[in-house]
Amino acid sequence: MKNLSETLRKSIHLSSLVIPLSYRYILNYNKNNAFILILAALVISLLIEMHRLWQDSFARTFNLMFGNILRKHELKSFTGATYLLLASLLCITFFSPEIASASIAFLSIGDTFAALVGINFGKRKFIRNGKSLEGSIACFASCLIFGLFWLNNPWLAVIGALVATIAELALIEIDDNIVIPLSSGLIMSIAKLFI
Repeated sequence: MKNLSETLRKSIHLSSLVIPLSYRYILNYNKNNAFILILAALVISLLIEMHRLWQDSFARTFNLMFGNILRKHELKSFTGATYLLLASLLCITFFSPEIASASIAFLSIGDTFAALVGINFGKRKFIRNGKSLEGSIACFASCLIFGLFWLNNPWLAVIGALVATIAELALIEIDDNIVIPLSSGLIMSIAKLFI
C-alpha cells in the first residue's frame, strides 16, 4: 500500500510541471503575471492549510480526500504542495525565467523519478537516509535530460541536475520541495556568470 500511495503522490507531484511549462509557453516568461498567479495559488493553499490545521471537521474531510497520499508529518504541518508553491514563487522572483522554470521542473521531474525508481528498483541504500543509489541516478538522469532540452547551456543542465540530485539526497530539515529548486536555481545562477 505504501508503494501505491507514494506512486500516486509522485504522479500528482509530476503534474506540478504545469508551473514551468505555463511560465514558458503560456506566459512567455512574463515574470509579473507568473508571480501574481503563483502568489494567488499560494494564498489559496495557505488558507486551506490553516483551515485544515485549525478546524477538525475540515481536517477530517481533507484527510478523507487526500490522507492516503499525505506523509505522516504532513498531517500536522503544511503539505508538500504548499512548499512547492512557495519555492516556485521564490524561484520566479529571484532567478532568471529560464533558470527559475528549470529549477522548478527539476523538483517535479527529479524528485518523482528518484522516488519511483528508488522504491521499485532501489537495491543499494544509503545508510543514513534510506534512499537508494538507483533513485539518485534516476533523479540526476531525468533532470539532466530535461535540462539539456530546456536550457541553452549544457553545462548549466549538468550543474543544475547534479545540485538537484544532491539536494534530493541530502539530510536537511527543510522540505525538499523548497531545497531542490532553490539550491539548483541558486547554483545555476552563479554558474551562469562564469560559463
